[in-house]
Amino acid sequence: MSPAQMEGYLTYYYESNFLYVAGLDSVESKSVENFALLKLSFLPGTDMNQALSQTVAYIERAHAYMPAGTVPPFVLRFDAGTVPVGYVVFSSKTHSVDELQDLALNRVRPLFTTLPGVSSPATFGGSSRTIVIHVDRSKLNSYRMSTGEVVKALLSGNVIAPAGDVRTGKLDRITPMNAVVSNISELANLPVRTGAGPTVFVRDVGWVEDGSDITLGYALVNGRRTVYLPVTKRADASTLAVVNEVKRAI
Repeated sequence: MSPAQMEGYLTYYYESNFLYVAGLDSVESKSVENFALLKLSFLPGTDMNQALSQTVAYIERAHAYMPAGTVPPFVLRFDAGTVPVGYVVFSSKTHSVDELQDLALNRVRPLFTTLPGVSSPATFGGSSRTIVIHVDRSKLNSYRMSTGEVVKALLSGNVIAPAGDVRTGKLDRITPMNAVVSNISELANLPVRTGAGPTVFVRDVGWVEDGSDITLGYALVNGRRTVYLPVTKRADASTLAVVNEVKRAI
């Protein structure tokens, strides 16, 4: 969605519903391409636990009026505990920035969340691993096909669907109809069009890449692109203790 669409179809409904939250002082919003950021400020003395629960409740109400497929937002309570006490910076001579992002997010971050007093936001600097389907427009035209047919083939040909159960003796076995590919390259073998004529596969109109998502931001450390992990502490934790715990864990 464009910024104008984000403001009209999403931000507007959030702002309207947030006016019901008790103790609200102001609402600031910023709508950009594909996402929006809203900041809620509250009057002094407001019970923030109650304000947070009301905010989440009205988000659910606003969500009902939005276009199908709208992703629920992240709700973060901003206080002194959300300010990072340090950053863990990743670098490697053999791994790309996107590979570092994947390792930091899925391997390192879960380990940090188990440390007492430590909370660890998402990594920043790289792009998420994404399987990209590249389609050749000229090949699509030669088969008189649209990109919508390719999307439909991917959605229907790579799914997990329950098929029922089968009784074998004393056992009742669940039988899933697992149609998820085990190797990413197998996506190229999905049929896009079947029927009287020859079957057209994904490989006939394009190719599959184990790549990364569109880069929306990047981090530089000493002039080189890298990935970093902010380290924050919980409100009741000691800054010094949290820093020492992270260093010990590293």
